Amino acid sequence: MNFTQAVQTCFSKYADFNGTASRPEFWWFFLFCWVASMLINFFGGNFASSIFSLATLVPSLAVGARRLHDTDRSGWLQLLWFVPLIGWILLIVWLAQEGKANRYGAATEAVPT
Repeated sequence: MNFTQAVQTCFSKYADFNGTASRPEFWWFFLFCWVASMLINFFGGNFASSIFSLATLVPSLAVGARRLHDTDRSGWLQLLWFVPLIGWILLIVWLAQEGKANRYGAATEAVPT
């Protein structure tokens, strides 16, 4: 999945918390949100950046939940973002892991045997 496909997929599944999301889908969308937020903040100010962040909050949570599903974890574990350092480290590690067969649907990446 390339950058454009990932961003389109995340916006087309705006509030779809079911199923799975591949690593490229999640990380390309994360990169899009981060870069866009930085550019909007630089050129448009904090208010415009805040509006963009609010507009992308639901798709970000949805793709995060689908990414955690791909690693056979509950999307509710995103609440660990509220636990400084330890929660952040755990989530980054889990979000970077390869997908595996799970109860949420087929893994989006090949599972080595």
